[in-house]
Amino acid sequence: MEVRVALDTNRLTDLFQGDAELADRLGECDEVWIPLIVLAEIKAGFYGGSQQHRNEILLQSFLAKPTVGILLPARETAEHYARLFVQLKRAGTPIPDNDLWISALVLEHDLSLITRDRHFESVPQLLRR
Repeated sequence: MEVRVALDTNRLTDLFQGDAELADRLGECDEVWIPLIVLAEIKAGFYGGSQQHRNEILLQSFLAKPTVGILLPARETAEHYARLFVQLKRAGTPIPDNDLWISALVLEHDLSLITRDRHFESVPQLLRR
């Protein structure tokens, strides 16, 4: 069975901080995707931090792996976003906009999300690892 995952910003941060267990898990995946929104959030953290150069090297090294790619939004992503937005609003369980975009991308591409954020539990159709 193929293992296809997307990483949330907090787990990508964990990876860059040396989470060996996560690195091992990702090494067993057939595909690891970084949503564009996660890339933007992580780079914003780099610019605001004191180890920008070190972190950029780690990011480029990770992105160079053959199983890792950037997940870009498209027209279908907007459809997923809109449906999720209404679903969560009606349920009274909205989540932050960036996480709504991440959820839309993950659902669109039928991936599992690796995250520590509990508010993703508000999206029952989203597979989490």
